[in-house]
Amino acid sequence: MSDDSKPQGDPAVEAELAGVPDELLDKETDKLGESLDRLREDLEVARQEVLYAKAETQNVRRRLEKDIADARAYAATGFARDILSVADNLGRALDAIPADLREDDRLKSLVTGIEATAREIDKVFGLHGISRIAAKGLPLDPNQHQAMLEVPSAEVEAGVIVQELQAGYMIKDRLLRPAMVAVAKKPD
Repeated sequence: MSDDSKPQGDPAVEAELAGVPDELLDKETDKLGESLDRLREDLEVARQEVLYAKAETQNVRRRLEKDIADARAYAATGFARDILSVADNLGRALDAIPADLREDDRLKSLVTGIEATAREIDKVFGLHGISRIAAKGLPLDPNQHQAMLEVPSAEVEAGVIVQELQAGYMIKDRLLRPAMVAVAKKPD
């Protein structure tokens, strides 16, 4: 069996196949070729599946990393929403003190303490990425402002915020609470 068209094989296999008619050997070779082709196809399918599995694993890893980063960045969101009412009440307390009482020696230290507490809350908000949303004098932005009422005004254009009813806040790049505002409209 020194035919160049036949692949070189194991001498022990060739010795066993000696004397087997050529037509039977060709069928075996065809079956082996078909089996080899099927195995190559299966190998290629398995390679593709491994590549898809690796890609999916990488996507899951990226999503998990993003979820972890979001959880770290926005973990205090619930607490921050709750503490906003405290900041609102401090602001209302300061606004409710008339100018003449601010100068009264008996109340001066009380007013100073409330102002210091309000500044401290603002400082802590800043440390945690909580910032106040600008509103008055700006056009209404439905992503940051919630229009509560319309006020007829000839002084400013329609759609401009003329009064802030309640301050709005962002935590990093997300809305924590929209600013409740009054918006100008054309006078009747």
